[in-house]
Amino acid sequence: MLYIVFGDNVNAIYHPPTYFDTTYRDEWITDLKTIEMIKDIDKSDVLSTQVIISPFLGSILPQELSGSVKTLILMRFDDSGKVFNASVCGDDCAKWIYEISKEKDLTINLHHTMVFSSCKEFNAFIVNTHRIVKSYDEYLDEAMRIEER
Repeated sequence: MLYIVFGDNVNAIYHPPTYFDTTYRDEWITDLKTIEMIKDIDKSDVLSTQVIISPFLGSILPQELSGSVKTLILMRFDDSGKVFNASVCGDDCAKWIYEISKEKDLTINLHHTMVFSSCKEFNAFIVNTHRIVKSYDEYLDEAMRIEER
């Protein structure tokens, strides 16, 4: 299930890319789902745990991946219970965030209304209002209510 906290959250890792650089594990990089995310979001190819080929930067290390991909990888693998600021991700990450939340309970922090319209189905628990939304439209309505406060 996807749990969304809008606004400031004292428990959130505000800048996940920095946290990633000191906590990731090599095996996370060569995981098949990670390889798909890196290809989709960064348009890059994983050759090994320490070599990723970017069409823009050439050969890069995992620490040089985009903040979006780093955050997605943390969401997928970090089991510490930390909440990650998903607003560092672009809306192109929404489908991946939702996909991860189907594999495990995932709590994210948002400082904007992320566009989940690419998700065929959408269910989430909005922590701020303690409501379950069962569609993208319900999510938008709930986000607007929170923003108006």
